[in-house]
Amino acid sequence: MGNTAVVVGGGIGGLAAAIGLRRIGWEVTVVERAPTLQDAGAGISLAANGLRALDELGVGEAVREASRGQYSGGTRTPQGGWLTRMDGTALEKAVGTPIMGIPRSTLHRLLRAPLRAEALLIGSEVCSVERVGPGTARVDCGDRTLDADLVVAADGIGSKVRGRLFPDHPGPVYSGSTVLRGITEKAVGLRTDFELTWGHGAEFGHIAFNDGRAEWHAVLDLPARTRFADPPAELRRRFRDWHDPIPALLDATRPEDVLHHDVHELRTPLPSYTVGRTALLGDAAHAMTPNLGQGACQALEDAVTLAAALAAEPTVEAGLARYDAERRPRSQAVARAARQAGRMGQRLSHPVAVALRNTAMRLTPSRLATRMILRHHAWVPPQLG
Repeated sequence: MGNTAVVVGGGIGGLAAAIGLRRIGWEVTVVERAPTLQDAGAGISLAANGLRALDELGVGEAVREASRGQYSGGTRTPQGGWLTRMDGTALEKAVGTPIMGIPRSTLHRLLRAPLRAEALLIGSEVCSVERVGPGTARVDCGDRTLDADLVVAADGIGSKVRGRLFPDHPGPVYSGSTVLRGITEKAVGLRTDFELTWGHGAEFGHIAFNDGRAEWHAVLDLPARTRFADPPAELRRRFRDWHDPIPALLDATRPEDVLHHDVHELRTPLPSYTVGRTALLGDAAHAMTPNLGQGACQALEDAVTLAAALAAEPTVEAGLARYDAERRPRSQAVARAARQAGRMGQRLSHPVAVALRNTAMRLTPSRLATRMILRHHAWVPPQLG
């Protein structure tokens, strides 16, 4: 079996894949098109399955130290009433860890730490990936060419590699929701670690960090490419009557730190996550809506599973076949569940439907709610050695 790989994309999934491949003895080069590593992004919640994957990659302890456990909070109405309460202690007892909140920029830095600086090609655009022999793939980056035994396409939801491998696939589609998010400039006084608030066609949530700052996000059901001349002012207008600490979170964020992205997903599942010596990973393989908080966790699962499969099988082809067989059913099932969660969450707008949902949530026993969460969190990673 060969032992050289090129990972296309330096995000969470790509960096995790590079770490996993290095842990099984492969030489890895990560190609990232961004000219500088600005570590853009807001915050992220990591569930038990993602944390277990990070443990297997050898960075779990560092990530936990930089994260804040989500023990308190839950889901609320705009007036402040509770629909469900989070029981982080019960979840920790069930799966060994609470959900952890961490800035994306911090997670990116921790994932880059195990990699040599020369293994990261920054500001390089992948122009093409071609098979040049029975066991070799060639990655053309314009100013340089890399030959490898394996190519891992972790180049995000708009993956150009996926487009070349599956030219007839419809690609990502707009989910119907757009999201604005940011991180507060300084510490804010919060009574809970994590909250979601569901209105009619709108959602607001926050994640508390261990330094006292917080990430917040606002999800709105709007036509694709809707943009605002003054995003903070628009958010204050839309959420002015919603409960505390929503106005305070908006006021504590600098206008230039507000990000705005439309939410897309791969609604049509891919028929395979591998073609030849190329494996698709993360959003390039199964971009999903964020309603279950599983996008990054599924990419981390991909990374560990790919490395373990390649280590266990006698050939790259056999390893990739095993990776596809293990990852495609689970990740696509999670993507379907995330889409359904969105339909039953902030996307509901009819007053009767909202009232029925809210009543059902208030009447659901906490043990049953925890059991539903465990369907996605209770994943055991394969061992990398």
